Amino acid sequence: MTTDARTPLSRERVLHAAVALADEHGLRAVTMRRLAEELDAEAMSLYYHVAKKEDVLDGIVEVVAQEINETVARLEKGPDWRQTARRRILAARQVFLRHRWAPALFETRSSTSLGVLKYYDSLVGLMHEGGFSHNRIHHALHALGSRALGFSQELFDPSAGASAEVPPELAAQLPNLVGMLSEITHDDPDSTLGWCDDQAEFEFGLDLILAGLDLLRER
Repeated sequence: MTTDARTPLSRERVLHAAVALADEHGLRAVTMRRLAEELDAEAMSLYYHVAKKEDVLDGIVEVVAQEINETVARLEKGPDWRQTARRRILAARQVFLRHRWAPALFETRSSTSLGVLKYYDSLVGLMHEGGFSHNRIHHALHALGSRALGFSQELFDPSAGASAEVPPELAAQLPNLVGMLSEITHDDPDSTLGWCDDQAEFEFGLDLILAGLDLLRER
């Protein structure tokens, strides 16, 4: 990545550089030293704008959350809460597909960013306008989990590059699991945010939950 050394450093510039670095090389590449190199600046000068690496990580969560909110804000609100929620969630997912490292980072933050809270605030408002009580919305957010933001937690979580196949010594003890894993396929790597989180699986789960919530709303 190239930057204009004449542009003064700012917190915004540092954080956007960190996002670009993570997009290109993965989250592990985001270090204070590497950021300084990318920005053609002295490492110590970064500390005027970000206190430490944890501050950078919190900051890039906010940058991605802002991108999600701006993307969602461009969508028209339809008369059907369910279809509107679906479009918003899938739009948020597209942002995560541009920043594939972000779901794992979002899950590790000890504090929730204001941008994420604003996203949920908008979703709560949409559901309330659609006829849900606040109590039902609370239950709905638990049911949706991270799907509300556009990604799903993995049922199985093999490490990077590892196979999800059951070891032969355990296969005889897990016949149903082995049978399932031998038949499932995930054929579109461009739509994937995890081993089992591809677009088809994500939409299946999302539609199932939204349909169930719609039935509860009608009651």
